[in-house]
Amino acid sequence: MSVSALSPTRLPGSLSGLLQAAALLGLLLLLLKAAQLYRRRQWLLRALQQFPCPPSHWLLGHSGEFQNDQELERIQKWVEKFPSACSLWLSGNEGRLLLYDPDYLKVILGRSDPKSPRNYKLMTPWIGYGLLLLDGQTWFQHRRMLTPAFHYDILKPYVGLMVDSVQIMLDRWEQLISQDSSLEIFQHVSLMTLDTIMKCAFSYQGSVQLDRNSQSYIQAINDLNNLVFSRARNVFHQSDFLYRLSPVGRLFHRACQLAHEHTDRVIKQRKAQLQQEGELEKVSRKRRLDFLDVLLFAKMENGSSLSDQDLRAEVDTFMFEGHDTTASGISWIFYALATHPEHQHRCREEIQGLLGDGASITWEHLDQMPYTTMCIKEALRLYPPVPSITRQLSTPVTFPDGRSLPKGIILLLSIYGLHYNPKVWQNPEVFDPSRFAPDSAHHSHAFLPFSGGSRNCIGKQFAMRELKVAVALTLLRFELLPDPTRVPIPIARIVLKSKNGIHLRLRKLH
Repeated sequence: MSVSALSPTRLPGSLSGLLQAAALLGLLLLLLKAAQLYRRRQWLLRALQQFPCPPSHWLLGHSGEFQNDQELERIQKWVEKFPSACSLWLSGNEGRLLLYDPDYLKVILGRSDPKSPRNYKLMTPWIGYGLLLLDGQTWFQHRRMLTPAFHYDILKPYVGLMVDSVQIMLDRWEQLISQDSSLEIFQHVSLMTLDTIMKCAFSYQGSVQLDRNSQSYIQAINDLNNLVFSRARNVFHQSDFLYRLSPVGRLFHRACQLAHEHTDRVIKQRKAQLQQEGELEKVSRKRRLDFLDVLLFAKMENGSSLSDQDLRAEVDTFMFEGHDTTASGISWIFYALATHPEHQHRCREEIQGLLGDGASITWEHLDQMPYTTMCIKEALRLYPPVPSITRQLSTPVTFPDGRSLPKGIILLLSIYGLHYNPKVWQNPEVFDPSRFAPDSAHHSHAFLPFSGGSRNCIGKQFAMRELKVAVALTLLRFELLPDPTRVPIPIARIVLKSKNGIHLRLRKLH
């Protein structure tokens, strides 16, 4: 009797053959991937050979150098040892060039290279493709659309709103401080800057500093800062699918939800306000529109020009950038003044001479505090709110010293390294406001707290005004003192943070 080809006696052999074929195919795919990685590593080694670097592991790169949040310390040492730039390996086949020379940065920021997709794509579930992440013609269109929202005529009335937000924060500090205790200020400053951006750019009425939902948003932004930064440096978290399955991936998803709930609520409230009788007519009579109204009216005039997705992306982007970077700047400025009482005293004298008790402060006042401005700039040099930015070369580049790079290389522009470069700033670790005296001169790209070139920070004038208002009003009411038991440790994130918070002792002035 013949045996069927599908009979049980034939199955083991067939299954064994299938398993062998699958194993062979898997091995071939693995060898192909290994060959691709090897070819990429060899290409990177050739491309970066003109730029020496510290010894790196063939598989892990320099990742061991950055354990325990030591990245900023390592960069300072590399800046001293390697002129202008050095290679940085995040893994065996993830190499990039770290730049910290003003001539190098001037070349790159004068070009139109896109931001590195590998780094910034990790932020897209959070802030979408707004002004920060867009490139090319779409970026240019959005930038041109939003620029009028930062015109001087728009910014001048914001000073009064900034004053209100700062005074609410200072009133809370008076209630919280005691004789010998210190206060962690970063959370308070973050709520204040969020309050300010909500009132100024999003026509929000009321104060978010007493709102629990706003505190949840602040915590979500802090979590997202940490999660995006750590994911960028973890080779096992690059796959979106695997990351979503991991505990940190689920935490990231929840934090994004919280952030989006906040911005959706802001958009919904403003849309509802515009439906009220007379509100639309009042807005239409404005010579210039606020940030959110620019976005909403661009959509209303031409439904296809700005989708709901584009609208939310711009709001998410500016909500984050407009409060978190400024909060970092203000908090570190307060710390710098607390640790340099002689400069704090001189700033206070200047502000008292200009404002008296500070009952009224105007746009014009903010241009009449030169020494305070010098101290603010020096603090921003020591503690740049955004420690680094990236670009990916769209065409080859040759630097002023003759060294060159091919298309496709990722560049890490270290603002922190630039500001601590001893060839640019003498004794860079010293707080010396005279570097920014009116008669001082330095390279056009030696000081970049707001980046540079065509993609510089669109809100830098808004930010500088807010920094001055916060410093002026705080110094009129409090003496800032350091807490020697809790010295802040700067750590690199998307925005410069402190590993252990920023604790200060506050002494009420009479």
